[in-house]
Amino acid sequence: MNDIQNQDDLYLLVDEFYKKLLADPSISYIFTDVVKIKILEHLPVLVTFWSQGVLGTGGYDRNLSQIHLDINKKEHLTPELFQIWLRHFYTTVDEHFKGIKAEKIKTQALSIATIMQIKIIKQKG
Repeated sequence: MNDIQNQDDLYLLVDEFYKKLLADPSISYIFTDVVKIKILEHLPVLVTFWSQGVLGTGGYDRNLSQIHLDINKKEHLTPELFQIWLRHFYTTVDEHFKGIKAEKIKTQALSIATIMQIKIIKQKG
């Protein structure tokens, strides 16, 4: 199994990851009912985001924290939702990739989930 090497690998990763999320009724409603995500438009944005973090390509200019804080105002993003998200993310990475960048992207996903949960708690208080 190869490591993550380029944006094509990241596209495969996020595409397979979102298939898992959208097939899981315990979290899919966030994407289908709350956000009403347009997946074909969203995937390239996600590839740019992860490519910046893992491959150092740059180009992501959105405010990731604010996007999720705005979603949280519509539907509380619980710790359980973050755990489901992480489980599907880790599983997808492990099914397709092995190596330093694969481990890096999992570590970044955990960091993002942790930071988002802290910001959500601060938003409430």
